[in-house]
Amino acid sequence: MSPFIAEIIGTFLLLLLGGGVVANVVLQKTKSNDSGWMVITTAWGLAVYIGVAVAAPYSGAHLNPAVSVGLAVANKFSWALVPTYILAQFMGAMLGALVVWLMYKDHFEATPDKETKRAVFCTAPAIRNPLSNLFSEIVGTFVLVFVVLYFTDASITDTETAIGLGSLGALPVAFLVWGIGLSLGGTTGYAINPARDLGPRIVHAMLPIREKADNDWPYAWIPVVGPFIGGGLAAVLMLVLSGQ
Repeated sequence: MSPFIAEIIGTFLLLLLGGGVVANVVLQKTKSNDSGWMVITTAWGLAVYIGVAVAAPYSGAHLNPAVSVGLAVANKFSWALVPTYILAQFMGAMLGALVVWLMYKDHFEATPDKETKRAVFCTAPAIRNPLSNLFSEIVGTFVLVFVVLYFTDASITDTETAIGLGSLGALPVAFLVWGIGLSLGGTTGYAINPARDLGPRIVHAMLPIREKADNDWPYAWIPVVGPFIGGGLAAVLMLVLSGQ
């Protein structure tokens, strides 16, 4: 499997299971309706585990443009590969969101609230304050990328090993994302991944969902810009601490 295909498949699984748990919890007449934040954060962590476990041997399992850029800033990944990885991540995220909609289509139709239906695809702030929301996404992604950089810095001696989330194994990353969701996710829904938010948001705009909300484009830049800033800051701090 090529790294490009691996990133598509890994990010597809991430969004299929991550978007799927949101649909299962928030949409009407599902078996898990109103089961709460613990279910959502736990399933997102498991979704990361599954996506990383599949893609890691082939691409390093970034599954997140902010991770790819952060690794490149930290000199742990080639800048020449970043555009290809980001394209694959967006493709996978959009395909995952599409399959979630197809699977839960009856429940979308049974759910009257427009914002609830949009929430399956993308994040929204609990309290709308652009600067505070941006800061939340920066902090969440900073934690993600900073810790991932320590994962990838663990004794890797095989020059053929792909550098990325999969270099230490999928389980630590799952716990990392789970912890971020439980501790830092309540303000904005912790997108911490531009492809995870913008890709499905575009899919939401394109799908023929009956009585759907607008796509909240004025907010959409925050879960894109915030993660890139957070990931870049984490990489810069890693370079400073390592004396590079």
